[in-house]
Amino acid sequence: MPTYAYACKSCGHRFDAVQAFSDPSLTECPECGGELRKQYGSIGVTFNGAGFYRTDSRNTASSSGAGAGSAPSSAPSSGSGASAPAAAGA
Repeated sequence: MPTYAYACKSCGHRFDAVQAFSDPSLTECPECGGELRKQYGSIGVTFNGAGFYRTDSRNTASSSGAGAGSAPSSAPSSGSGASAPAAAGA
């Protein structure tokens, strides 16, 4: 069962409560009877692998774009390479 952090809006009392997902949120402070609010923090989940980050999809797109870009750059290089042997042969 998950642990939820609560803080009282009136007295500032903070505590953790272990509750099931189906349990309703706590609304009353056990210290003063004031209104509670849930505290949200970072979660302990890590997403690993390709496709989880913005840069992953861009790298794939840019690598296919770079592949297309490197083919024309290879063509002019081979074109200038073709000119060089022709010049060497002349």
